[in-house]
Amino acid sequence: MLWTVLLALLVLLLLQTHLSVCLRELRSGVSSSPASISSSSPSSSSPPSSSSNNATQQRQPGAIIIGVRKGGTRALLEMLNLHPDVEVAKAEVHYFNVEEHYRRGLAWYKTQMPFTLPGQLTVEKTPGYFAAPQVPARVWAMNPAVRLLLIVRDPAERLVSDYTQVLHNRLTRHKPYLPLEELLLNEGRIDPGYKALHRSLYHQHLARWLEVFPMDQIHVVDGDALIKDPFPELRKAERFLNLPPKISPNNFYYNTTKGFYCLLSAGHDKCLDESKGRPHAPLSTQAFKKLCRYFRKPNKLFFEMVGRSFPWC
Repeated sequence: MLWTVLLALLVLLLLQTHLSVCLRELRSGVSSSPASISSSSPSSSSPPSSSSNNATQQRQPGAIIIGVRKGGTRALLEMLNLHPDVEVAKAEVHYFNVEEHYRRGLAWYKTQMPFTLPGQLTVEKTPGYFAAPQVPARVWAMNPAVRLLLIVRDPAERLVSDYTQVLHNRLTRHKPYLPLEELLLNEGRIDPGYKALHRSLYHQHLARWLEVFPMDQIHVVDGDALIKDPFPELRKAERFLNLPPKISPNNFYYNTTKGFYCLLSAGHDKCLDESKGRPHAPLSTQAFKKLCRYFRKPNKLFFEMVGRSFPWC
């Protein structure tokens, strides 16, 4: 019996000794594990990977299409987006011309921009910027070096297109709207108070921009030429934006059904929505001629400001 007790005590002593050794090894392993992880983990010992330096970010635009309304701004934006170094804001932001948006600040404005890689150009377009008096100084305050694109077309045609869009929107909401001639003419003469007419006085609006920006920061795109043959106008825009020439004539094809050019990129085609090329609202030949005569002097002033002329009515 005594030998049995002694044997049990001996076994117990051996187990206690073995357990103490195991505990010491366990503590040693736990204390050394952070060092071993640190020395073996590439994320902690090696410098940040190049991918972190190339991460996409939302950035302020380096170029803005400022107008004109119904001048071809959407077409110009979509065509610029063919370039691999360009990313565009998909919707009109109206940051600089809508007080509610402007009060949200530049941090909010950046959230409206696409994600881009370093070296890519962010482009935003809001045609309402051109005619809004407060916008030039606000854009300059954001970035004095920003590049501005202004696409223009025959101001008489632009006015009719402007009216046609408003008419369409009113009819869609089942709201009445006066015929164009009643809005445009007052006792047989052009009514200078008609808002759409004011938007076509390009020289007045450009004068405000030139009080803030030099002309070499504003590139004028011929909207009529862009519709007839897009590539030459896009090449000029690439040069103005300091982009390598990546857009080619192969990026465009004429859609005979729609009556205007569509875009080709990476084997996919894209045409502008149905509102583009919508038939104009009726306006008598006599009223249109009056409109053309009204714009002759304003057009001449605009030509002098930009240093070129356009074959407008």
